[in-house]
Amino acid sequence: MSNPTTTRWPRLDYHDLKDTLASVHMWTQIIGKVRLKQMPWINHSWQVTLYVSSTGLTTGSMPFEGGVFQIDLDFISHTLNISTSTGEKRSFELGTGSVSAFYSSLMDSIASVNASVEIYAVPNEVEPAIPFAENHTPCNYNASIMHDYWQALVRIHNVFTEFRAGFQGKNSPVHFFWGGFDLAVTRFSGRPAPKHQGSVPNMPAIVMQEAYSQEVSSCGFWPGSDAFPHPVFYAYCYPTPENFAKQQVSPPEAFYSGEMGEFLLTYEVVSRSADPERTLLQFLQSTYDAAAKTGNWDKDLQCDLSALKNA
Repeated sequence: MSNPTTTRWPRLDYHDLKDTLASVHMWTQIIGKVRLKQMPWINHSWQVTLYVSSTGLTTGSMPFEGGVFQIDLDFISHTLNISTSTGEKRSFELGTGSVSAFYSSLMDSIASVNASVEIYAVPNEVEPAIPFAENHTPCNYNASIMHDYWQALVRIHNVFTEFRAGFQGKNSPVHFFWGGFDLAVTRFSGRPAPKHQGSVPNMPAIVMQEAYSQEVSSCGFWPGSDAFPHPVFYAYCYPTPENFAKQQVSPPEAFYSGEMGEFLLTYEVVSRSADPERTLLQFLQSTYDAAAKTGNWDKDLQCDLSALKNA
């Protein structure tokens, strides 16, 4: 990991973030719907996610008739960029107009590179779920605030990636779910889980049931909400063993939320600590240990392959 004395974790305040992130949330929903339509279905909806990139968030390569194309939200130049394997490129600026205008610009740009796609143009996991073409809400976008949030995602991505490397069982990528607007990584015990009975606004039950068809221990980062106005790290498991909530986790500031059914640690605690990377890793590892202990996971699923870097 990088030296914590030379790596600044940006300050994040929910009240400063929320208007900008509300706009970007809708943009990622539209982009994510394109990825959903173009990709084959991969277990646990992994095909729909976006990824942290060196400039912002990216779809990565998506197939189309001419080869592959990619959509990038660039939070350095604050543009949306489309590129194809046939050499076509399109861009437009972020931060102006409405959600419906963004939707039209994106669909027109995709069509202009011969990668036309028809999506189910209604957002998921939000209330109310206004169709994109009918959402004339102005896009509030502060470039500086979004740049800081993306820089936080970069640092979190790197820690999540290091944590992911310590597990040799089935293990998700570090990926960004545009429905809940969270960055996450998930470990699997290798055992099937009971049928998921929960629900999420504007999300088909069958999708949730497939997503949680296997036992999981999952952690992530979420920007907060009006009800919980704090950017926060979370960790949960499904199914949830009876004693999971009673386990001691690190650092001391971490706590279990009975309402949310998960352990939480605010971004502020991590970013202000003397060593943010180590503090976050403590939270990730200790909450996994809580899930593995109470859920009787195979201890051999954890690994340390770092020596192979010097092979």
